[in-house]
Amino acid sequence: MNTGSDESGESAVAIDEADGGQGLGSRAPEFIKRRRVLHLSWQVGVFVVGLAVVAAGVVMLPLPGPGWLVIFAGMAIWATEFVWAQLVLRWTKRKVTEATQAALDPRVRRRNIVLTSVGLVLIAAFVAVYVWKFGFEMPWNIEQ
Repeated sequence: MNTGSDESGESAVAIDEADGGQGLGSRAPEFIKRRRVLHLSWQVGVFVVGLAVVAAGVVMLPLPGPGWLVIFAGMAIWATEFVWAQLVLRWTKRKVTEATQAALDPRVRRRNIVLTSVGLVLIAAFVAVYVWKFGFEMPWNIEQ
């Protein structure tokens, strides 16, 4: 029997469970999905709102603000209606989980602690040499 899915039954169920029991596709209310014009208007509205949020996040990347968080919020808005955004968000969640697990690896943590310590020692040495040579004078006030 054709269920409309290209995936085997087990993997389709696993994906649905990973997505909180909700499959791919529009999450618009049923009365909106039944009317083609209303559903198209709904999709345009979701796209415009998501685009505005993603654009605000992109603007926040070089400026102060939680740029990546806002971009992911815009993607989540798009994911309520568009399958491509659901797949991108699912891939992003998987990559973040993998990165979290890698960061919790004791060897990686030890390496990060060593590199951070070396960096702090180098910065402290640079500051000590600067203070020894110039005192507590700001660089733009130093006369040669």
